[in-house]
Amino acid sequence: MSSDKRLKITEIFFSLQGEALTVGIPTIFVRLTGCPLRCQYCDTEYAFTGGEWMSFDDILDKVKSYKTEYVTVTGGEPLAQKACFDFLKQLCDQGYKVSLETSGAIDIAAVDSRVVKVMDIKTPGSGESDKNRMGNIEHLDAKDQVKFVICDKHDYAWSRQLVADMKLNERCEILFSPSYEELPAKDLADWILRDALPVRLQMQIHKLLWGNQPGR
Repeated sequence: MSSDKRLKITEIFFSLQGEALTVGIPTIFVRLTGCPLRCQYCDTEYAFTGGEWMSFDDILDKVKSYKTEYVTVTGGEPLAQKACFDFLKQLCDQGYKVSLETSGAIDIAAVDSRVVKVMDIKTPGSGESDKNRMGNIEHLDAKDQVKFVICDKHDYAWSRQLVADMKLNERCEILFSPSYEELPAKDLADWILRDALPVRLQMQIHKLLWGNQPGR
């Protein structure tokens, strides 16, 4: 088997999309193993190592066993595995509505144009803001989304300024999400309303329903 036709997989599961613009829709999640970042609030540390090598065909067979057209490829950082680019294309070719959750620390220029990119710009509170690859913003369009995980008031002010300076809201949808169990969602909502920001407050409904559980 050619090494570029397989991926190291932590888990494949069926759940409700917990965030972004398809929130609440039954979705297949393909979680790849490995990540070059270590955000302090990371909720998928179990995906940093381990996993199982699977061929594209075996992954697609598992995906086809669920009855939905929505597939999210996530991690870890899925683009850390170079074969992910070809896999995303193959999913699109199969007719799925595909989204990619990426940290934005890896060049997204080669991601298939049919994929909805949900790019997480790292705030100072993440501890990994120096990894942001701001040139990736040029590869986003109206169907894509930029997410900020907000840890505190400083993160909020930093993110608000970046949105304004780069006019991000004119390029794509902007999501502000409170760091789970670190920042009360009500505080973030109040700040957004106070400043009338052109952003969407995002709460992770899978965590509201099931808590911070793997495979959810």
